[in-house]
Amino acid sequence: MAKTYEKAGVNLEAGYEVVSRIKKHVASTARPGSMGGIGSFGGMFDLASLGIKEPVLVSGTDGVGTKLKIAFAMDKHDTVGIDAVAMCVNDVLAQGAEPLFFLDYVAIGHNIPEKVEAIVAGVAEGCRQAGCALVGGETAEMPGMYGGGEYDIAGFTTGVVEKSKLIDGSKVKVGDVLVGIASTGVHSNGFSLVRKIVADAGLSFKDPITEFGGRMLGEVLLTPTRIYVKQVLDVIRNCDVHGICHITGGGFDENIPRVLQKGQGLEIEEGTWEILPVFKMLEKWGKVPHREMFNIFNMGIGMVVVLDQSEAAHAIEILESHGEKASVIGKVTSSEGVNIILK
Repeated sequence: MAKTYEKAGVNLEAGYEVVSRIKKHVASTARPGSMGGIGSFGGMFDLASLGIKEPVLVSGTDGVGTKLKIAFAMDKHDTVGIDAVAMCVNDVLAQGAEPLFFLDYVAIGHNIPEKVEAIVAGVAEGCRQAGCALVGGETAEMPGMYGGGEYDIAGFTTGVVEKSKLIDGSKVKVGDVLVGIASTGVHSNGFSLVRKIVADAGLSFKDPITEFGGRMLGEVLLTPTRIYVKQVLDVIRNCDVHGICHITGGGFDENIPRVLQKGQGLEIEEGTWEILPVFKMLEKWGKVPHREMFNIFNMGIGMVVVLDQSEAAHAIEILESHGEKASVIGKVTSSEGVNIILK
C-alpha cells in the first residue's frame, strides 16, 4: 500500500476497489463490436464487424455542468451518469449516427468507492439505453481540486453512419415540418440559472413542491436527460429524415436553426406540445420573460426531427410505439429567424 501517497490524500486501495465494483456495470453494456474489458490502457471496438461500406465516424464529448451541484445537495449520484451519456449520444444522433462506444471521466476530491460506483452505474444505464458499449474511462482522485463530496463527470462517444445516409441538414426545405419529441424535464442545460432562481426565491432543493405532486424540488430537477437513440434511429430507418436537432443550451433559438439553409427560418406554435410544470415554475419564480424561456431551456421538447409533411404522421407513429410523446410543433419557412407564436 502506498502510504506516502495516502498522506497526500490519494487512496490507491480505494481506486482498486472502484475498478472491482464497476466491472459488472461495464460488462452489462457489451454490444456487437465491443472488445476486451476494463483494465487495458485503451478501449477497443471492431468497426469491421458492422459491415458498413463507407463508414463515417461521428464523435461527441460533453459534461453534466452545474446540475451536479443539485446532486451534491441531494446526495444522489445514480442519475448524473445517464445525463453524461445522453448529452453525448444525442449529439451524434443528430447526424444520423448510431453510438458505438462511450468513455467516461470522473474527477473527485476523495475516492469514495460507493459513490463512484453509483455514478458509473448511471453511465452504464445510459449506455444500455443508447445501445453503446462502455469501453473505458478514468477516475481521477484530486484532493485540493474539489471540495468535500464534490466531483465532475464528462464523457466521450463515437458513433457511425453510412456516408450516403449522413444527416447534415442539406435536404431541409421550406415547408418541411418539425416533429418535436418530449423531454423529461430541464435535462442538463440552464442549471446556472436554475440554481440562481431557486436561491433568489429562498427555496431549498429538498423542499416538497405542491405543483410537482409533493416531490422534492431537487428530485424533479435531477430527472435524467432523455436518451433518444433507439427511437430516432427507428424513424431514420423508416422515414426520409432531413434534419435532427438536439435541444440543449440556447434552447430553440440556438439549436434548431443549425440544420437550416440560407434564407430559411422557423415558425413554431406554442400549444402544440406540453410545456412541463417545471418550466412554468422556473418562469414564475425567476420572473423570466416568457419568450426568453425558449432561448434558455428546452421547454418540454428534447429533440426535433425535420422531414417532409407527408412523413410526419408515420414518424410520430414510430415514436409513439417507443413510448414517446411527439407532435408537429412547427415548420420551416422562407423568412429567416425563429418565430414562436405564443399563446
